Amino acid sequence: MALLQAASSKKRIFDLAVPLENGMPASGAHPPYHMGLVRRHGDKERPGAQGGTSANELFTMGAHIGTHIDALGHWAVDGKIHGGLDATEATKGGRFRQLGADMIEPMVTRGVLLDMPKTLGVECLAPGYGITAEELQKALGNRTLNPGDVALVRTGWQQLYQDHAAFHGGEDGVPGVTGPAAEWLAKHGIKATGSDTNAFDQIVRGPNFLARPAHSVLLFQSGIHIIEVLNLEELAAAGIEEFLFILTPLKLIGATGSPVRPLAVVEAL
Repeated sequence: MALLQAASSKKRIFDLAVPLENGMPASGAHPPYHMGLVRRHGDKERPGAQGGTSANELFTMGAHIGTHIDALGHWAVDGKIHGGLDATEATKGGRFRQLGADMIEPMVTRGVLLDMPKTLGVECLAPGYGITAEELQKALGNRTLNPGDVALVRTGWQQLYQDHAAFHGGEDGVPGVTGPAAEWLAKHGIKATGSDTNAFDQIVRGPNFLARPAHSVLLFQSGIHIIEVLNLEELAAAGIEEFLFILTPLKLIGATGSPVRPLAVVEAL
């Protein structure tokens, strides 16, 4: 009865994914998205179809384009993936035999928004800004972050999404979570975390440009999934800080990640 009552109550659903479309931002490290119709209505007569026609498409993309979730096998440190597994052995045969995207469980759990621009009194975090553990704690305030929760970190970077060069950092970098801040997240036992940037980590130009300490802490050390390129603007504008978080990855056998369409669900006022 309680389940029926919950299902019948009015909900407001926030779509946290960016659209998949030709020309969308794509990191140079990953195959971009492209879609085109390979059969269009009217391309070919179909005798016997009684006037009916069909259309279909072909699309190609990497698993880390648009809103996506990282499988635990995505990140290795010194030739090892999560659990100390040998990264080379795990990928024999052209796919991950362990810790691939097909092993990511669907998520229906409590979500918590950590709104950094609101916390720090800015519209958007500055390029290359490093979010500290203390700042995450300040954003959390009097709320709790419980084991099994999903923590979403807003930087405001989605405001630059249509400017591809700026979104990927240009010469100035991208704001993100520092290594110590990732450790703060991990100690709470969360199921996953994510942000509205393309790498979750703080990105700064220089000799350590490719360093991703948060990836090492979360994926490699802690077995915590990372969700990237979330659109958190509408959620933040509505002042929603806690919600039911729903995410289902595709069953991509042995892949390093999966496109996703996460939802935040709250009671409608």
